[in-house]
Amino acid sequence: MTTTFNVAIVFASGYGHTKAVAEAVAEGANGVEGVTATLYHLPDVDWDALDQADAIIFGSPTYMGNVSAPFAQFKDDSSKRWFSQAWKNKIAAGFTVSGSWSGDKNITMTTLQILALQHGMVWVGLDLMPGNNSSAGSPDDLNNVGATSGLFVQANVDQGNEGIRESSFATARHFGQRVALATQRWGKEG
Repeated sequence: MTTTFNVAIVFASGYGHTKAVAEAVAEGANGVEGVTATLYHLPDVDWDALDQADAIIFGSPTYMGNVSAPFAQFKDDSSKRWFSQAWKNKIAAGFTVSGSWSGDKNITMTTLQILALQHGMVWVGLDLMPGNNSSAGSPDDLNNVGATSGLFVQANVDQGNEGIRESSFATARHFGQRVALATQRWGKEG
């Protein structure tokens, strides 16, 4: 009998960039046999499905140096799950998108990590070496923002999804796959 693992991807997206990245993360996770990834675009969320998920990946654009208002509301609303420890020992991960290469994404990622750790979740980061950090590097490298705590993506603010490099989508697919594999491993051993 094959075990199916469920990965929930909960995200906010104001202009569509974060949604496009969430879809790439889901594509990567769904590419792992025995894993089903489901997208929840805030404010629409199925709390019972999150409680049943084996992993939750959090995603938010970085607005004014932190998570967006819809994600902040979700974060606050999750406190009912905290009281019951409904998400304890689930795999967690996060991603963020901003127009700037830095854009204070670290603050957003720290918010996502603290949310997960408050819930007693097990955090999974990005396992790729930094790209675009040498004279031989390029923005077309995987992990071109150079993050390890989660997935960081730069999107041009004057463009739609075409303002996101294919290398960022490839990194997002890799990230989704990594979280799915970690979920399977944790589910077997955890």
